[in-house]
Amino acid sequence: MKASSFFSKEQQAQILAAVKEAEKETSGEIRVHVESSLKGDVLDRAAWLFKKLGMDKTAARDGVLFYLALRDRKFAIIGDAGINSKVQAGFWDEISEFLRKNFKEGKFTEGLSQGIIMAGEQLKMHFPYQEDDINELPDEISFDK
Repeated sequence: MKASSFFSKEQQAQILAAVKEAEKETSGEIRVHVESSLKGDVLDRAAWLFKKLGMDKTAARDGVLFYLALRDRKFAIIGDAGINSKVQAGFWDEISEFLRKNFKEGKFTEGLSQGIIMAGEQLKMHFPYQEDDINELPDEISFDK
């Protein structure tokens, strides 16, 4: 299965709308990356992609990556150093469990969209939106090549 065709154009628009909605309340930057398959550990791969996508370059180090490996049925949520320095261990557990439940039910678009909104809600506590906030990362879904 080709990663770029997993979500329809309408589903991609729904996910991107969730990113824009989540980012309205926080200076945090949220991205989604989807791959067909995974080689190695899911967290290692997500961390590597986080850096490759330039997500470690935000001023407040407040980037969040939602990573999905379709064929392997694995996902990860990775937050940058600025987030990890301010939040308690297990910060992403509730969202991860929500995603896991929805993905098992085949609700990929709905689960991912709502998970992104949940991340925005959590981020706004530590990284509230600022008047001079700029969108530092593109609001787009990236796919493996």
